[in-house]
Amino acid sequence: MFKIAFHPIYVHPVPENHRFPMEKYELLPMQLIHEGIVEDSNFFEPTTEHIYDYSIHNHSYLEKLFNGKLTKKEERASGFKQDKLLISREICITNGTIEASVNALKDGISYNIAGGTHHAFSNKPEGFCLLNDQAIASMYLLNNKLASKILIIDLDVHQGNGTAEILSNEPRVYTFSMHGEKNYPLNKPSSDLDIAIPDLTNDDEYLDILQKNLIQIFENVQPDFVFYQSGVDVLKSDKLGRLSLTLNGCRQRDEFVYSMCRTYSVPVTTTMGGGYSKDIKIILDAHCNTFKSGISKYIEG
Repeated sequence: MFKIAFHPIYVHPVPENHRFPMEKYELLPMQLIHEGIVEDSNFFEPTTEHIYDYSIHNHSYLEKLFNGKLTKKEERASGFKQDKLLISREICITNGTIEASVNALKDGISYNIAGGTHHAFSNKPEGFCLLNDQAIASMYLLNNKLASKILIIDLDVHQGNGTAEILSNEPRVYTFSMHGEKNYPLNKPSSDLDIAIPDLTNDDEYLDILQKNLIQIFENVQPDFVFYQSGVDVLKSDKLGRLSLTLNGCRQRDEFVYSMCRTYSVPVTTTMGGGYSKDIKIILDAHCNTFKSGISKYIEG
């Protein structure tokens, strides 16, 4: 039975001035169950204990982070006020991606309701990201000889700048980011492959670019594990996205990613990433489509 990492601690703390719909982390599990996409038994609660190796991050940064000693500048960059519950939340999210990836080795696919904290750098937080869960989970799989070549597919509308920086000298992980050309972040460290998409790119244009490049990546990289950042901030309705994908186009994006993973018999762990449409129902529908797409390829197929 495939597994989904979720813990109520994901939904707290939320900054008072944080306008983005963080409540999706609480609502999505309920919606998935309501629609009959998954059952309660699919969910597991990750540990909140610091039991894994996060040393792909700078030691001095981790010391400051875990002891509540980030500078005011670092705190502003993170988007959060420091407190112990925040650290527990970040550890839980990161551990959820690690533990989900181990489950994917057995079941073929797994999910983390949260995760995809791709703006966290080796030595600093940024953009509501404190620990880079996919980078940490990648090193866990590699160091424990559970994978030898990992592909990170980051289709959030914002470039995975932290992931690119952290893994720039790790040849066993191939980083692919397809993102808004003129969107945040301003400075974009180089991934192994970056594809910058113009504003207002529509379904057909987006899918054509993705398909041509992802087919080539799988042929060249030959990964034995995939992390998929499935942000739904590519939607036309998104307040921050600037692209023009429909719900159907976003679903076709997910279906293609999973079909490639399935064709190459590669386990995949998916994190939800961003989504900032004004209507929370649109966000939930798009995320539910990501689950439906993966289940249809790996479980029902």
